[in-house]
Amino acid sequence: MKVDVGSKVWFVPDAYYPTISNGHFTSHEAICVLNPGERDAEISITLYFEDRGKMDGFKAVCLSERTNHIRMDKLLDTKGNSVPKGVPYAMMVECSEKVVVQYSRMDTTQAEMTLMTTMAYPL
Repeated sequence: MKVDVGSKVWFVPDAYYPTISNGHFTSHEAICVLNPGERDAEISITLYFEDRGKMDGFKAVCLSERTNHIRMDKLLDTKGNSVPKGVPYAMMVECSEKVVVQYSRMDTTQAEMTLMTTMAYPL
């Protein structure tokens, strides 16, 4: 069945990778990409900051009719740089195919852990 939903460009304006973890769980954030289409989606992620220039060169793939949970704490750009901790940023997710993007943040900085999730904004 051919499915034509989603977008090729998505934005997450409020991202943050906590510096502290507490207990058995690691603070982290992730974008979940759903690719309902028939072709694999190549993904490029660009980060934007308040106090410095953008970071680009973050790449991933979401296979056709699959999901990819991209952990931002495990992602490296093409130069080997990681997502900075403790710095607010925004991200643009560009894909070669139409996909759906959801953003989640696990904050374990306190004993009362929190999980926040939201749909990214499609263009």
